[in-house]
Amino acid sequence: MSEPVRVLLVDDHAVVRQGLKLFLGLDPDIEVVGEAANGEEALQEAQHLTPDVIVMDLMMPVMDGISATRRLRKMLPDTEVIALTSTLEEHKVNGAIEAGAISYMLKDASSDTLADAIHAAARGEVRLHPEAARRLVRDFRGGEMRESLTPKETIVLQLIAHGQSNKEIAADQGVSEATVKTHVSRLLSKLGLDSRTQAALYALKSGIASLDGVEV
Repeated sequence: MSEPVRVLLVDDHAVVRQGLKLFLGLDPDIEVVGEAANGEEALQEAQHLTPDVIVMDLMMPVMDGISATRRLRKMLPDTEVIALTSTLEEHKVNGAIEAGAISYMLKDASSDTLADAIHAAARGEVRLHPEAARRLVRDFRGGEMRESLTPKETIVLQLIAHGQSNKEIAADQGVSEATVKTHVSRLLSKLGLDSRTQAALYALKSGIASLDGVEV
């Protein structure tokens, strides 16, 4: 039996945190291990708790969620961040993804949708609000390709855009998970990108993959 996904909740409203904690507590495979009221507290709690996933509000006092996400991704690269906010303003959407958030969700998402995003993030999979995905694809400015992708790397990129984890890609392609990790690392380097989310956006923007069938 696998361990539950350990989650840190970050929001400046205690009522929101308690509501999220209540709903997520219904999922036996999710454990809320801590809370924080702003980005600065999030950095402290994350360093102490090393959660698997951080659910991060963006508009908070002391330190906003985008700044906190950028610092957290450098401090704890194995911890994924889900942006959970009430806005689809372009600078917030773009800022969160550029900072390293793996997913972008709105606060009106159902508890099941959020739980799915948390489990997906723990597997390294992308989940985006549909409108956020459209705006990101429209506005995305990818890095300059340094080398051509191999046919296998192109397939892996397509599968990343379709929301598959390394484990799922390995099963789909009949190779080891370590081989997939190597392909992912190489294609990110060739594309001048920093994350799977950016790789997915590149695939959508360039036409390598389409929004049809993409997990949003």
